Amino acid sequence: MVLAAGFGTRLRPLTLERPKPLVALGGRCMIDYGLDRLAAAGVAEAVVNIHYKGAMIRDHLQRRTRPRIVISDESDAVLETGGGVRRALPLLGEGPFFVLNSDMIWRDKGEDALLRLAACWDGALMDALLLVVDRGRAHGYCGAGDFHLCADGRLQRRKQDDQAPYVFTGVQILHPRLFSDTPEGAFSLNLLYDRAAAAGRLHGLALAGDWFDLGTPAALSAAERQLQGAG
Repeated sequence: MVLAAGFGTRLRPLTLERPKPLVALGGRCMIDYGLDRLAAAGVAEAVVNIHYKGAMIRDHLQRRTRPRIVISDESDAVLETGGGVRRALPLLGEGPFFVLNSDMIWRDKGEDALLRLAACWDGALMDALLLVVDRGRAHGYCGAGDFHLCADGRLQRRKQDDQAPYVFTGVQILHPRLFSDTPEGAFSLNLLYDRAAAAGRLHGLALAGDWFDLGTPAALSAAERQLQGAG
């Protein structure tokens, strides 16, 4: 699943006329980077949720053939990340599935990160597996970090007024059982991360390459310069 229903308020004024997933980076729409990575990893079908300027996203995605696109229409409600995935569960099947944000890209060093995530997944131990990146490789990110990565692969959230070495990339594998007893309507996926962490079932995998946060115009411009410099 690719999360594409947000308003993109941090990217204004770029998102006043078009939704965040259709903002260009290097001559391509942001959403296509994630979808291309899914296709390269062998994902045949991707669910994309839409809300803000959703018709524009729907029209754009009609041009794609890989992966096959299924739209989860949220035009009737603002559901946030957790509520959006919950609504899409009937389209996602009974097994674990990838979830990607539409406002980030990454460069691998070595094996493809999605294939590494899939190989690392262990449903007996995990309800959620998050791809995290060292703060030093998180370009455009200015925060205090999100998680500590334990030796056994489990994640612990950063305490308030503290710092953590790893940043969540917005790339993950989730199991549908994580959504048991979740509320109707809007809620954040953070609710489920905390639930999984409390049960010892929130795990992480460190990205071996570089990650780019594209959430603001300044970060978008910086990412474009760096990616052009890399050839």
